[in-house]
Amino acid sequence: MVRAKLDEIAQRADLTTGAVYSLFGSKNGLVVALVANYLRPYYDEIEQAVPAGLDLLEAVDAFARYYRRSCDAPDAWSRLSLQITLLDMAVQDSELGSQLATSIRSQEEHLIALFTGRTHGGSVVTSQQAQRLTTALRALFVGLSQGVTLGLAPGADEQYFAAAARSLASGMSLIDHDEGGL
Repeated sequence: MVRAKLDEIAQRADLTTGAVYSLFGSKNGLVVALVANYLRPYYDEIEQAVPAGLDLLEAVDAFARYYRRSCDAPDAWSRLSLQITLLDMAVQDSELGSQLATSIRSQEEHLIALFTGRTHGGSVVTSQQAQRLTTALRALFVGLSQGVTLGLAPGADEQYFAAAARSLASGMSLIDHDEGGL
């Protein structure tokens, strides 16, 4: 993998290296800002795809179907490449990995808010329960979407994504546990 040098990045952005440091603190800061900027519209689209008024399982279904449709988008391969590149960068630089994880978790607050307050099993989903569900859905969808993009998940259509997500949400204990438990 080719690693960009900060002076090359600054030059392409028509900035000085000092300006990049002033704006982002470091090359890692720039990467984290780019990822957050890249993800922001994605989470806005999810909020539009999952209307208010649905119960939890209906909301999870709508989210799953939206996520599956994104696997067929023209940029699916470039998104997969970006995921792999970011994972590689995070493995090589634990500080960057930590910063990326923090940034992605803050973006996932949109999903947590999207699921919080919805009805499920006669009760209302709490923020902590929504956070646990969001973590599980992220893992499920990242794996499935990589499989779809790579051709390793034949038959994983919208119905498959929705059924897997609904099964996860309905089979998962949404009872609040002590911190650190799943």
